Amino acid sequence: MRFQFAAAPLLLLTLSVAAQTTPAAPLTPPPLGYSAIIPLWPSGQVPLATGTADADTPRLFAYPAAGTGPHPAVLVMPGGGYTHLAIEKEGGNPARWLAAHGVSAYVLEYRLAPAYRWPVPQLDATRAMQYLRAHAAELALDPARLGVWGFSAGGHLSAYLSTTHTKGDPASADPLAHFSDRPDFAIISYGRMDLGDTVPRPPATKDSPGMEVVLATTTAQIDILPRITADTSPTFLYSTTGDQTVNSLNDTNYYAALKRMGVPAELHIFELGAHGSGLADNASPTPTPAPPELAIWPTLLAHWMQQNRWMP
Repeated sequence: MRFQFAAAPLLLLTLSVAAQTTPAAPLTPPPLGYSAIIPLWPSGQVPLATGTADADTPRLFAYPAAGTGPHPAVLVMPGGGYTHLAIEKEGGNPARWLAAHGVSAYVLEYRLAPAYRWPVPQLDATRAMQYLRAHAAELALDPARLGVWGFSAGGHLSAYLSTTHTKGDPASADPLAHFSDRPDFAIISYGRMDLGDTVPRPPATKDSPGMEVVLATTTAQIDILPRITADTSPTFLYSTTGDQTVNSLNDTNYYAALKRMGVPAELHIFELGAHGSGLADNASPTPTPAPPELAIWPTLLAHWMQQNRWMP
């Protein structure tokens, strides 16, 4: 296992960008407070990579919980419409919250459009889950208490992993592929899971295209609801009625489908609050501050995790 330990943010931002046939998305400034950077593939072995810059190299930012462990852990996947990452508000901030509550957290910097389309983000998320499970002993993690937490597009990706996973392939030449990529639990914050025509959504525009346009694939390939089975991960859902970007019907429909399959689930939809509320602590600048009523939702999440023994 190789770790690239935390470097100054300025150094990370000034790394040279290799020539590519399709330019990758601009390099995202890293989240605050991480202890290490973990590349998910060895250098030069990243599948479907179009270059070798940081934007072409999926990686994890580590936020280990204090103590000897083994700790429960969560893979955190920020949103950004698959074109950018809200990596501090929906990555570093929730990761620090988890670590402070005794849960190790790992923020995934997955590859983005336009250089990388489906299934590349799914490959990166799958690899991240397998990496954490394969290296659980070295990272002081409990491989049977490994969850995922996604926001917006990261919520879609979390739901995809929750519904579409494998037990691992013992015959694979890749040692990490021997391990399951199934999350033991999932947290989905204002994710888009129902791509059906019955769920209202804002019309796609040049500046904000639909998910299918961004990912350059068909709805059937990325729609989540038809993929739900009894083996889908137990799930906590959070959203707001006031979200005008991702309709909260995504959450009610997902919850109803989980319930029909007998999958444990908890749903919280608040009346007020725009899309992208994060932890609703207003820790990051935002055009629309989160209303005070949303401040309770991380506490509700902590109670759910504690009652299921996913948080001390």
